[in-house]
Amino acid sequence: MIDILVLVFALGLLMLAAYRGWSVILFSPICALAAICMTDVSRILPLFSEVFMEKVASFLKLYFPVFMLGALFGKMIELSGFSKSIVVSVIRLFGVNQVMFAVVFVGALLTYGGVSLFVVVFAIYPFAAELFRKSNIPKRLIPATIALGAFTFTMDSLPGTPQLQNIIPTTFFKTTTWAAPISGILGSIFILVCGLSYLQWRGRVAFNRGEGYGTGHRNEPERLPETAMPSPFLAILPLLLVAFLNKYFTFAIPQYFGSHFELAILKKVVIIDIEKWTAIWAVEGALVVGIIFVICTGFKQIAPKWADGSHSAVTGSLVASMNTASEYGFGSVIAGLPGFTLILNSLNGISNPLIHQAISVTTLAGITGSASGGLSIALAAMGDSFIEAASLHQIPLEVLHRVASMASGGMDTLPHNGAVITLLLVTGLTHKSSYGDIFVLTLIKTTAVFVVIGLYVLFNIY
Repeated sequence: MIDILVLVFALGLLMLAAYRGWSVILFSPICALAAICMTDVSRILPLFSEVFMEKVASFLKLYFPVFMLGALFGKMIELSGFSKSIVVSVIRLFGVNQVMFAVVFVGALLTYGGVSLFVVVFAIYPFAAELFRKSNIPKRLIPATIALGAFTFTMDSLPGTPQLQNIIPTTFFKTTTWAAPISGILGSIFILVCGLSYLQWRGRVAFNRGEGYGTGHRNEPERLPETAMPSPFLAILPLLLVAFLNKYFTFAIPQYFGSHFELAILKKVVIIDIEKWTAIWAVEGALVVGIIFVICTGFKQIAPKWADGSHSAVTGSLVASMNTASEYGFGSVIAGLPGFTLILNSLNGISNPLIHQAISVTTLAGITGSASGGLSIALAAMGDSFIEAASLHQIPLEVLHRVASMASGGMDTLPHNGAVITLLLVTGLTHKSSYGDIFVLTLIKTTAVFVVIGLYVLFNIY
């Protein structure tokens, strides 16, 4: 019991730090070390150096270029005037009352196209801010609106989505990303309808009490005059180009390099696993082309502000990537504590395999603050038992796949989640002002998993 309390204390302390706006880069190791100190003080230095710092470094090695290129891409979209052009076109197309739907739609389009969740945040924010400003909707609702489009149904529910949360189960259950398509579509509809209804209700409440976009915000995008706007088609083209090239490079890179690549460095031969790097290289390549395209087509608007704009983008990406890397390190340390093992073992008492899997995955995702991390840990530790129980109850592995994938995106978005912290940092908002609405989406997303389970049990739909 004490071991579980230690874990809860460390997790609660980090969530409190994130909610109060304290530096997660500072408090992630502090909370992790405090938990280790209360279990076995002799393990502090080994776990800090070999687990926490190792995971931080490995995360930055993999993802810092994605953060930096994504931030630079978003900044170029802003400075070129493309974001403003998209905003004006969206208002004309959907109307001033459907701006939230427009933001969700673009986020969903990019995410389902394979663009990284973090990149989507950087790319969408400039035009989302302009859209909300023109419609006089409180800026504090922007993070939840972006999260609904990028962090929910297109991340793990819609069949075929190329996001990591939908790929991980394929290696354990020998399924495809299109597993249980009906369940995935119905779950997506539930999330979209409930989430959008909630956000629009929040917007109406704010309007009725006279609350507008607000003033004095941080990280506000550059405001350009109407004459600086390019054509809507040209403005949306970079977003579509990145999504298309990301998909193309995903297939082209393995064909070009093969499964492995031998690299000679100082008389040593290093074998590089191409499969490990394909998704990351594809995103990076697509972003580089997207950035070059925006600079070339919007050079006149970008050139005078290139120095300041690129500097702020790179600086922001450094802080965002370090925040998320620190969270990753914290989750890795927590996963090695005795209390974590006790929680894993306690979940084995749930008899229904689908409910057992859903609760296990979403609990571990919440503890680690990572959908992919919680999913990987749960399936690695209990995947065989899930398959055995499913076989006993004659449950198709496709259903296991969809439930596991959707559950990973349930309680993962607690205050200490790296994507949430990055989202708030990029938008210049705080947990205090905006996290409450994100948490409601977290509850809707978690509920959707059990809705899908209920539909399967009652009607054998999957």
